[in-house]
Amino acid sequence: MSLPFFYINQIDKEATSFILNEETSKHVVQVLRMKVGDQLQLTDGVGNLVTASIVDDHKKKCIVNRLHSQYFSPSAHKKIIAISLIKNASRFEWFLEKATEIGTTEIFPLICARTEKQHFRFERMQGILISAMLQSKQCWLPKLHEPILLNKLCKDVVATNKYIAHCEDDQLKETPTFMKSSDVSIILIGPEGDFTTEEINLSKENQYLPITLGETRLRTETAGVVAATLLNIT
Repeated sequence: MSLPFFYINQIDKEATSFILNEETSKHVVQVLRMKVGDQLQLTDGVGNLVTASIVDDHKKKCIVNRLHSQYFSPSAHKKIIAISLIKNASRFEWFLEKATEIGTTEIFPLICARTEKQHFRFERMQGILISAMLQSKQCWLPKLHEPILLNKLCKDVVATNKYIAHCEDDQLKETPTFMKSSDVSIILIGPEGDFTTEEINLSKENQYLPITLGETRLRTETAGVVAATLLNIT
């Protein structure tokens, strides 16, 4: 049976013991009913994994001792999804969860001409990423950015492979394929109502290639998950 898996904000490589925060301590001691001597694993979301043993099962400041450590290198293929915020926050949160489970490297919430909701609760969204990382037993947390205007992203983000998925009639290319390499790939996903013609043209001016994600029209969050999957399975 796999060991319980928890997030810790920072792992000091020299430390032999760690004090878990109150929320994690409560989950370990009161929810899971773990005791002194029980083992668990900790990750900081940047590749480090520590297997540790409980030495003090205090419900507010549980203390664990390091048994051994591992480091997992990040994926050589950097996979970025830039996706418009959507009116229904729970659907956007669903996308964040699934994109993390799939293995997305970086996420940019986009503000486009047709984006209806621009409020973004960063700490809550970051918490969703952490939970999804732990659930999927990963040691790398996707980098989540603050919301960014589409025109700024197009000009500022550097990537080897740049794509925009939209629904306008166009000579759309086939669904892209990506080689397993050190490339940086980004896919833009528009809001409910799609990108405007002007935004599509702007992206093309910045070397974004139009693509299709299939024959059916997808919700924004579904399109984001499809794009994340495409980036991860190639």
